[in-house]
Amino acid sequence: MALEIIGYFLALFVGLVLGTLGGGGSILAVPILVVFFQLEPQNATVYSLFIVGVTSLFGAVQHFKSKLIHPKNALLFGIPAVISISLTRLIVVPALPPIIQLGEHIVFERNTFIMSLFGILMILASIPMIKGQKELPSTKKNRPTVLVIFGGIIGLISGLVGAGGGFMIIPSLSIFMKVPIKNAIATSIVIIAINSLSGFTAELFKPNLQLDWILLLGFTLIATGGLILGLKINHKIQSKNLKKGFGFFVLLIGVSILIAEALAASR
Repeated sequence: MALEIIGYFLALFVGLVLGTLGGGGSILAVPILVVFFQLEPQNATVYSLFIVGVTSLFGAVQHFKSKLIHPKNALLFGIPAVISISLTRLIVVPALPPIIQLGEHIVFERNTFIMSLFGILMILASIPMIKGQKELPSTKKNRPTVLVIFGGIIGLISGLVGAGGGFMIIPSLSIFMKVPIKNAIATSIVIIAINSLSGFTAELFKPNLQLDWILLLGFTLIATGGLILGLKINHKIQSKNLKKGFGFFVLLIGVSILIAEALAASR
């Protein structure tokens, strides 16, 4: 019971990070659900998709009111991401072998391989955010093909690890589309909502799915409260600091994932 109380308190932090940085909700929610609510990792990803999806949807509504959303970018990202995440959850994840071998001597357990890949991608995505680039106004010269490709890739990653993909969406919008960081965060939250809720919907078609709706709705409600607080913090932080803060956050989580997986593999 004590662990669950701490877990619900940390749910507030999940929403706070999502509202402030536009990503990271799933990265935090999955380990919290596993450690403090004793869920199996695969089930935790399903819960995470709902929690982050609903919380992000509420955040998206607030950003629409503030006119920070780039609808075209959101659609170009979101549509291929929805297709990709649905196919991944329904086809790719069940088809993955329990043991993945790369060459003769490198062997991974499935979950270790997925999470290690996740950590590496996070570290790579953090570098351009930390290095910083000159903040440019939004440009009308879009690169729709790039956005569609990244949407599909992010949908694949989201489906594999049960994450909304914000850690890749924001750098992609910022680097390839020259979207200002606060607009990128707002657009990211819309895409995360689409990705996460699409993934959760795909899970509902699987047989023998059992969900603890009291836990699910309670966690989501508290996370939404954290998101409201995070949105207020977001408005008060300068764009340059926000971009670097997001980069360091993603870097920290990516390194933590790799360390945790290395320790688990050595046991």
